[in-house]
Amino acid sequence: MQKRLSLAVAGVAVLSLIVANGCVTKKAWRQNVEATDTRVKGVESGLESQEKRTSDLAKDTDTRITQVKGTAEQAVEIGSQAMTKAETAEKLARGKILWTTTLSDDSVKFSFDGDKVPEGAQAILDDLATKVKGLDRTVYLEIEGHTDNIGSDDYNQRLAAMRAEAVRNYLAEKDGIPLHAMNIISFGETKPVAANTTSEGRAKNRRVVVRVLE
Repeated sequence: MQKRLSLAVAGVAVLSLIVANGCVTKKAWRQNVEATDTRVKGVESGLESQEKRTSDLAKDTDTRITQVKGTAEQAVEIGSQAMTKAETAEKLARGKILWTTTLSDDSVKFSFDGDKVPEGAQAILDDLATKVKGLDRTVYLEIEGHTDNIGSDDYNQRLAAMRAEAVRNYLAEKDGIPLHAMNIISFGETKPVAANTTSEGRAKNRRVVVRVLE
């Protein structure tokens, strides 16, 4: 009888221990779940904050790009206006144009890569000099050199300058026009009068222009 009672007491003790352990395990599990939920909520909150910062940064970037674009467009407009004013001032400064003579490759052929005055241009320049010397007032000659777009910018600038200089020297040495009364300007390929996509257009762009100014 006493042995049975001892076994019963031991069984109750074991059962109590199991129940107690079960309660502890369940409590720990709940604590782990709650901690995990807290961490998940923290991560979600962090992601939401990051998304908001990313969205704000994108909006700020778009705003800055729009501002920069507007500033660039204003700068281009101001530059264009300044160029127009400069060209107007240049025209006023150089005086009234009496007439213009153009020596272009479609009528007067400069040799390839050459700066010699072609024979076909000499009679035209002689006639121009005769008119200039027959005027009863002092005039000035502005001699512009132009090329097509074949070759580099530097090459075309040099070639245009050499051809303009050749015309200036011819007028001084052959026709007696004072050097101080003539000025040369090289525009290279920057001021075409025709499209450079055809041989005819390029021939018109390869030219020397002589302007007679008061």
